Amino acid sequence: MSLSSTSINRPVLATVISITIVLFGVIGYSFLGLRDYPSVDPPVITVRTNYVGANSNVIESQITEPLEESLNGIAGISTLTSTSTDGRSTITVEFEVGTDLEAAANDVRDKVSLAQRLLPPDADPPVVTKADADASFLLALTVQSDKRDLLGLTEIATNIVKERLQTIAGISRISIWGEKKYAIRINLDPAKLSAYGLTPLDIRTALNEQNLELPSG
Repeated sequence: MSLSSTSINRPVLATVISITIVLFGVIGYSFLGLRDYPSVDPPVITVRTNYVGANSNVIESQITEPLEESLNGIAGISTLTSTSTDGRSTITVEFEVGTDLEAAANDVRDKVSLAQRLLPPDADPPVVTKADADASFLLALTVQSDKRDLLGLTEIATNIVKERLQTIAGISRISIWGEKKYAIRINLDPAKLSAYGLTPLDIRTALNEQNLELPSG
């Protein structure tokens, strides 16, 4: 016996079943969870600036504040927060929902470029990323080898692995931990510095002036 024939032969039973289904639906609807403020991811841009050797007060006054004053003129900003720690300034710019992320990133880069001349000359250039500073990493990869040293592994991770991963859509930032780069360490002789009337600051200034990359030809 099919459901349709049973409903035709016993209309009262069919009516009771229909009312019961509707009643359970009304009761279930009253228990549905409602959110007045649904989870929405607004566009977030982060500006990081490193200044090795500077304390948090210097970072705040010489890096964070000039950048904040420049960024405040961007339209569509919802909130602007900053953190100044020893050697690093982090500014997080959150835009209103619906703002185009690429356009917002370009506006931030333009303002940062204008404010860069106000920053200390020996501070690292600000880095603008399209991600929240507090965002957690989704994937961690390990590069290891029994035949290559740490310098060789760093070159592979930077020039091959990182460049290929950056081409994947949806990836905001890739960081490399434990890398080792080529560096030259200069040991100063205090007696000779005193004899020539020089200070360590003079040596650093001379190195910065001579450390130039000029085009050939």
